[in-house]
Amino acid sequence: MIETKKIVAIGGSAGSLPVVLQILQTISPNFIIPIVIVLHRLKNTPSELDKIVSITRSDLKLKEPDDKEPVYPGYIYIAPANYHLLVEADKCFSLDYSEPVQYSRPSIDVTFESMAAVYGADLSAILLSGANNDGMEGITRVIEKGGKAIVQSPVTSEYPVMPAAAIRKNPAAFVCTPVEIIGYLEQLNPF
Repeated sequence: MIETKKIVAIGGSAGSLPVVLQILQTISPNFIIPIVIVLHRLKNTPSELDKIVSITRSDLKLKEPDDKEPVYPGYIYIAPANYHLLVEADKCFSLDYSEPVQYSRPSIDVTFESMAAVYGADLSAILLSGANNDGMEGITRVIEKGGKAIVQSPVTSEYPVMPAAAIRKNPAAFVCTPVEIIGYLEQLNPF
C-alpha cells in the first residue's frame, strides 16, 4: 500500500453538498491522500452520498469509518450521522456520542481540531457553505498547528454564515472558490 502523511478534511453544512459532489466528481481516481468529509445532516439518517457519487464514479472508495478503524490512503471517509468523528494519535478513527457542538453532531470543529492535533502541517482543512459557526474554531486550530486552512468564498456559498465567521476569526485562512479548491486538491496529490 502506498503511504502518505498528508490528509484532507472537508466540512460543510447547508449549501455545501453541491460543492462536495463537484469535488468528488472531478477528483483523480489516483488521488491517494485520504479525505474525511463532515457534513451536517439529520440525526440517524444514513448518508446517501456514496450512492449518489457511485452512479458516476464507481472508482472512488467512499465509506463511513468504524470506530478504531485506521485511516487508509486512497479512501474518502464520510462522518456517520449523529456521531462526532475524531482521529486519534495512532491515526485511527474514533466515534464519539458526546453533546452536539454548535448544535451539530457530527461537528466540523471536533473533527478539524482532532485532526490538527494529530497531523499538524500535513492537514489541509476545507470549510464550505453553512448557516452556523461550526468549523470556525476548527480552522483556528488547523492554522495554529501549521496546517493549511481553506474557506469557501462567502460570495460563492449558498449559505455564507459559516465561511464568513471562519474568515473573520482567521484572516490567515485562504479564501477560495470551489474551482480553486478543486485546483488545490489536484496539485496536492503526488500522482
